[in-house]
Amino acid sequence: MSSNSSICVDCACLHLLLLLLLSGYAVSTHYIVKTLPGFSGELPFKLETGYVSVGDVEFFYYFVESEGNPGADPLLIYLNGGPGCSGLNGFFYQVGPLAFNITDYTGGLPRLLYYPYAWTKTANIIFLDAPVGAGFSYATTTDAYNSSDTQSTAQTYGFIKNWLNDHPDFMANPFFIASDSYAGIIVPMLAQTIIEGNEAGEEPEVNLKGYSIGCGHTDTTMEANAKIQFAHRMALVSDGLYESAKTSCNGNYAAVDPNNAKCVEDIEAINRCIEQISVLHILEPNCAFISPKPNDEMPRRFLQANTGNSLLSSPKFRDLWCHNFNYLLSDIWTNYKSVQHALNVRPGAVKRFFRCNVSIAYTRDVKTVVAYHKNLTMAGLQVLVFNGDHDILIPNNGVEQWIKSLDLTIDSDWRPWFVGGQVAGYTRKYTNSGYRLTYATIKGAGHSPHEYKRMECFDMFHRWIHYYPL
Repeated sequence: MSSNSSICVDCACLHLLLLLLLSGYAVSTHYIVKTLPGFSGELPFKLETGYVSVGDVEFFYYFVESEGNPGADPLLIYLNGGPGCSGLNGFFYQVGPLAFNITDYTGGLPRLLYYPYAWTKTANIIFLDAPVGAGFSYATTTDAYNSSDTQSTAQTYGFIKNWLNDHPDFMANPFFIASDSYAGIIVPMLAQTIIEGNEAGEEPEVNLKGYSIGCGHTDTTMEANAKIQFAHRMALVSDGLYESAKTSCNGNYAAVDPNNAKCVEDIEAINRCIEQISVLHILEPNCAFISPKPNDEMPRRFLQANTGNSLLSSPKFRDLWCHNFNYLLSDIWTNYKSVQHALNVRPGAVKRFFRCNVSIAYTRDVKTVVAYHKNLTMAGLQVLVFNGDHDILIPNNGVEQWIKSLDLTIDSDWRPWFVGGQVAGYTRKYTNSGYRLTYATIKGAGHSPHEYKRMECFDMFHRWIHYYPL
């Protein structure tokens, strides 16, 4: 079966799922949030929270109107990775208008700061708790808690259509999908589903204009192979060991033949070289992924969050800082009852909030979406693909490989792009009969580059979303 035929079969399954999901009556509730615990005064932007029903799932969302011209600015749905990370991950740590005051934290309720480099300065953004089980989204039946790449795509499409029905003033706005990390697998599937739904005359029509992928998971095998090459490029693996592995494994490190003793030996040696390196940013300390499972009281115990002797404020902690420690404040802040009341979370719907819920019932049933990207090159979309150049989890050479496989025409070749007179990264632009893909690296950034270089990522986004070159 050809890749295009495979896509058609997959989309038929998605549309069948969608019909089943939308067969019930769609219900939504939403509220305007003017103040939040930890923030001084009224919020300087318009925030709406609420639930949208899709089948037996109640999806929770945070909608921030553009601080520019909300009636004309693009409308984005922002999808986080994991799978299982809340929309608040993107809201607080990546592209949203608020951030935690980490520097001055001394325990208790974390304080919030207005963030100047938010994508909401120039776009309307829906931050979605998806898939089901992420953040405050929940299911009304036990079976509905089971999800997958395919089902999450169909449910997200259902959410978009129901949300637009409830917000008709935004139907005409240019619509974009934005994503981070694992959600990169969902984006092209969702774009394909939207296009086919529009062609089938489904209402409301989604005014899809393009999508953005940050450090996006795209192809499992390609990424696994790229990590070895990336480690060598960054001097984490010697020339001799890399050349030996390249020969013994024939360039395939994703599925090593256990009977190939030399290849197994080389891969084990490479793993010993990089196993203590942070996969999120190779220059940062290697830390545990702090996202406790249900009933684990680690954040409160570890940080002594309700005392004046928080570990976060101690000199020893400063010396032992890890990027992941910043995330703990979101778990602490969001589990305050006053915060959940302010956000209009339904009492008792979710036992406890986690920034990333690692225990959701989720099946990763799609290993590659390169064929979807290839198919979408005929759709006349505007696409942004960007990556931190110190990210080994989704290495930039792997991203460049799948982009190259799309067989696009280079419109402007590899060159630096600048913010404030300094090189912010490197970029290349591709075209194909109205389709435009901008690829950009973020210099010095790791996985989820907007967490490391928010000003540069905002500048990149602002130029791209308004059709200016980097």
